[in-house]
Amino acid sequence: MWQRVVEQLGTAVVVIDPAGRIAAVNPAAERLLGRTAAAMHGQDLHDLCHRDPGGARIPREHCPLLRALAEGRSACGDDDSCLRGDGRQIPVSWSATPLTRDGVPQGMAVLISGTADDRGAHRERAERAARTTALEGLAERLTLVADITEVLGQTLELDEALARLSRLLVPRFADWAAVDLRIGSRQVHRVAVTGPEGRDAGQEDWHGHLPAPAGEAARSALVQVLNGGGPVVQDRAGPDDTPPDSPLAAVHDAFLEATGAVSVITVPLGTGRQVSGALTLVRTDPDRPFGTGDLEVASDIGRRVGLVVDNARRYGRQREVAEAMQRNLLPPLPEHGRVRLAAGYQPAPAGSQVGGDWYDAFTLRDGTLALVIGDVVGHDLTAAAGMAQLHGILRSLAWDHTGPTGAVVDRLDDAMHAITTVSMATLVLARLEGPPDTGPWTLHWTSAGHPPPLLLTADGTAQYLEAGQGLLLGTRLGARGRRPSAAHALPPGSTLLLYTDGLIESPGSDLDTGLGRLRRHALALAHEPLDILCDRLPARMPPGSTDDIALLALRLPET
Repeated sequence: MWQRVVEQLGTAVVVIDPAGRIAAVNPAAERLLGRTAAAMHGQDLHDLCHRDPGGARIPREHCPLLRALAEGRSACGDDDSCLRGDGRQIPVSWSATPLTRDGVPQGMAVLISGTADDRGAHRERAERAARTTALEGLAERLTLVADITEVLGQTLELDEALARLSRLLVPRFADWAAVDLRIGSRQVHRVAVTGPEGRDAGQEDWHGHLPAPAGEAARSALVQVLNGGGPVVQDRAGPDDTPPDSPLAAVHDAFLEATGAVSVITVPLGTGRQVSGALTLVRTDPDRPFGTGDLEVASDIGRRVGLVVDNARRYGRQREVAEAMQRNLLPPLPEHGRVRLAAGYQPAPAGSQVGGDWYDAFTLRDGTLALVIGDVVGHDLTAAAGMAQLHGILRSLAWDHTGPTGAVVDRLDDAMHAITTVSMATLVLARLEGPPDTGPWTLHWTSAGHPPPLLLTADGTAQYLEAGQGLLLGTRLGARGRRPSAAHALPPGSTLLLYTDGLIESPGSDLDTGLGRLRRHALALAHEPLDILCDRLPARMPPGSTDDIALLALRLPET
């Protein structure tokens, strides 16, 4: 009965299954679509005839009919077109209703009506739709460039920047993306390959070192770009029987073949002679080839990425120099009888700048032991250089001074602006008095705005030595005030820790929390050998710090 009613309807009815395939059509649908029921049965309705007002294929992910089918709800469209069997495009409107049986989705019934054959109105609608589509595409491309610019500016870590870039390009702009960097003048390294979810991993043969670029006359778009050529767009929809003319071209062609590339853009990273690599973008849908607007956007992205690559490389070289200088300036620790010393230095995590943290320990003219921990304000080569200046000046001022430690720090503050480039710094200067083998021992110290020393005793207590606190270096107290000195007896078997603030500061945590955390972890490691304590203590701190860590530990002998 239902079939007879549908067959007699003057409106075209198409029944599709849950996958969107045509299960049944009535005679009105055969006439409207210009196809027989047998020819349409089992065909995908969307692929077969659903088109936008301009006659172009509608991407499946943008089709309101398929979206309604997937969500099990009704939908309609008033400004689409259908591709008839004779090749003509006809304007249509449609409405769809879900079909269920015992609550289980069975597909949809789609009613299709041909609209008035007013060719002028249809042409106007098509032109308006084309303009709207063009504007939407332009807006999407501009948004993509803005998003890429923002994320590339958030880090100087090259691997992280390229990973963020790939996540934005795929799938918003391309189905696959590959990034190749020039290493020196004769090496190419493929550092990133990203494709549809589930297909960007496990393709290790697409990564790593590639053959060197051939001469400038090579036909390969990748080779041309790496040799300083401009951006290239390629149509690979048809067969290409031309053999590759270089090893690099052969590797790249194999990559494009494996991804099913039908449209490819290759653009340089950088501009002019400053080409640091190439970006290759791939689309695999024949109905969505790259156009002129896409090439312009990709070229702009390539220029921006090239700047990031150059900046990251310069930053990496600066960081390596700073770390090497900083490590070379950290001195070997002296021997002082049965007193044990150990130290540790941990540079800031990758992506952060090198700071001016340092430690020092040396024997004074009168035979006592001096201990220093300090932090120059700043995170760059200037800070590391300033650390070296303070390190040398403080040794000179303290070596033959037998008075209070605060007087030495005051002299350093008075001289700092005249003979160093340091604007501000913090430090603790301490002196251990007493026979090095037998004791008793007394610690004399002054703090210039630095975190307090931590004293761990053999009986399991922990105490911050908070006396002796003064203003940080750079305040130039002059005659208006002098920094205080403090003294505290150290029991046999105790451990003294001097450290920089990178050990106690972490994002989302206040100073008191950091000091409490350090106290707990230091007590847990108090009976470990000093070198193990200095190694394990920073590892127990929460991640996320962007500062260096310097640590100096002293342990007294048991009597």
